[in-house]
Amino acid sequence: MSKREQYEERTQELILPIVEENHFELVDVEYVKEGSDWYLRAYIDKAGGITVDDCELVSRRMNELLDQYDFIEGAYIFEVSSPGLGRPLKKEKDYIRSMGKELEIRTYRAVNREKEFYGILKAYDEGTVTIQQEDGTELSFEKSNLALIRLAFDF
Repeated sequence: MSKREQYEERTQELILPIVEENHFELVDVEYVKEGSDWYLRAYIDKAGGITVDDCELVSRRMNELLDQYDFIEGAYIFEVSSPGLGRPLKKEKDYIRSMGKELEIRTYRAVNREKEFYGILKAYDEGTVTIQQEDGTELSFEKSNLALIRLAFDF
């Protein structure tokens, strides 16, 4: 397990009780480098959406634990935020919540000379996703071939 994965896993263990106590959902935790800075981010959500006050509440409590346990080497910036509308589907609960809804899918390599697809989520399993396109045809994709999968939005 890489250090990045260890940091994300330990952060998830520490933040989950705080999130659950406040009836929020922990959507994701990531430890990423952007430019010269490292970021530890927790994404939280709830029915009706997350507010700045919700993020601040979780951030304050979690910062105390991060200071107490000090398990991350080097400097980093800790952030708590909403995953936003364009969040990717990652976990099974994301797929369950998205069944029957329109998805946007982008592939790494062209499929039938296309790299961007839209359709209704019809099925998924550990390795594949199936959508029904507007014309009624079904397309299945290997998850490993997907650059992006998220709910589609109409503006």
